[in-house]
Amino acid sequence: MIKKIRNNLTTAKVSSSMSTKQVRYEALVKALHTDLFRYAYWLTHDKQVAEDLVQETFLRAWRALDSLKDEKAAKSWLITILRRENARRFERKRFDMGEYEEASITDHLSTSTEQEIENHWLRERIAKMPEEYREPLVLQVIGGFSGEDIAEMLGLNKNTVMTRLFRARNQLKDALDKEPVKRGNYSG
Repeated sequence: MIKKIRNNLTTAKVSSSMSTKQVRYEALVKALHTDLFRYAYWLTHDKQVAEDLVQETFLRAWRALDSLKDEKAAKSWLITILRRENARRFERKRFDMGEYEEASITDHLSTSTEQEIENHWLRERIAKMPEEYREPLVLQVIGGFSGEDIAEMLGLNKNTVMTRLFRARNQLKDALDKEPVKRGNYSG
């Protein structure tokens, strides 16, 4: 009889623990799915790949949810998982090298709004930056992370991150001074 009561108590504890984990997980997904998808889409430029990446990120988060001790760190924790998942995609694949880089191919036929032209110009300039400047800038602008959060995610000193952000913004300012965004017909 005592053994049966212990088993019932153990089952109740496990069930309660799983229920709590499920509630935490669902709260994370609901609160941060959009931000993770936006960042994944920026990384991949492909909606389906971004969705897969976010799904895999949340799967890994579910498995490791007990390791998340501070709920305030959840966003940077998930972004770190997402970055690692994205890196794993490239570890598994071998890409054929093409003759042209995507950034050098320009669509001269499409008409677009002034804002789309400016956004395209900005994305091109950011894409051309060295990764050491590009990644912190994207995490700050798209992810909304602080310098401290970015430092933690990238495993860098906060001062290093702040310097890289400063230099990245200056590179964009210099690029704008040298070649202002052409309005109207975009010529690349």
